[in-house]
Amino acid sequence: MGDEQRVRQDGERWAAVEERVRRGWGLQLPESFLRFFVFLQGLGVAERRVLADMDVAPVGISDLFDDPGLSARPGIDARAHGRYYRDPPEFLTFLHGGSDGLHYGLWSDDGSSCDTVASYYTHDGGDIDTSAQTPLEAIRVLIERHWRDLADDDGDADQMAARRHGLELLREALTRLETGDRDETGALYVRAYDAVATPADPARVATVDGAGALVTGETSPERPVHRGPGAHRFAQTLYPLLDDPAGVARLAEDARRRLAHGDPAEALALGRDLHWASAGDPAREALANELLVGAYQALGRSSLAGIAQAHHDHRDLPDVIVLGPR
Repeated sequence: MGDEQRVRQDGERWAAVEERVRRGWGLQLPESFLRFFVFLQGLGVAERRVLADMDVAPVGISDLFDDPGLSARPGIDARAHGRYYRDPPEFLTFLHGGSDGLHYGLWSDDGSSCDTVASYYTHDGGDIDTSAQTPLEAIRVLIERHWRDLADDDGDADQMAARRHGLELLREALTRLETGDRDETGALYVRAYDAVATPADPARVATVDGAGALVTGETSPERPVHRGPGAHRFAQTLYPLLDDPAGVARLAEDARRRLAHGDPAEALALGRDLHWASAGDPAREALANELLVGAYQALGRSSLAGIAQAHHDHRDLPDVIVLGPR
């Protein structure tokens, strides 16, 4: 296949992926995700082997890159594809990042555009990290983590040299598209760009998942600004309340009352908290879904309401792979 034909076919496939996500999830893919697509399409055998050795793989909506026409298993909503148990509705999985269930998702606050990237470890606790702005930024950090770790590896010298060469090839492919102005590598890069603390965001309120909720209004108990003073302490004090059915009932009733009077702030924030902390409890799962769907609808974020409902309907799936060949 000639280069011109390959470019044309890649362009047609990308357009089909964009349309499928817009039609199926109600979300607009960002230009940074196109660069991620171009990056993957341009990798050779050696670079793909390096990704596999890193245990990094495109998943979730990235499965549409191979076939935008993938259909869901009978009786399952396609929007449940790639959704891990605690993924907030704003989180759209696109990459598996390695051990302990590390995975990455495009993040959409408004239910329309995906303006940043989020990640967390499904099996290892911890908050959601939203420090990466683009998919390729996230992958660059993974490359440099592996480069850093090679410095402490006392394995076979030839194997170490081969691994470094592979990482160099992958880095070169990525920096042709993004982060080419960042000269640091390995530990220096990780210190400079990995999970860097970001300023407080007054447009968001604190949530126990660490990602914050984009909403204005009154909350009860009063929530700190996302990443602001007291945000971490607030999350730690809220967890015991979420384990108390009577306490949760009081919080939920207040959120419902506020929502009915036109203020969805607490319904959204508490819904996110309960979704994150459901821990297999059907009552918390149902309450989280009720509050989230109501808040998203009140905020005009109908696509997120649909994703929340699809996730709730299939939250107990033993396998998050929903899409497959027709």
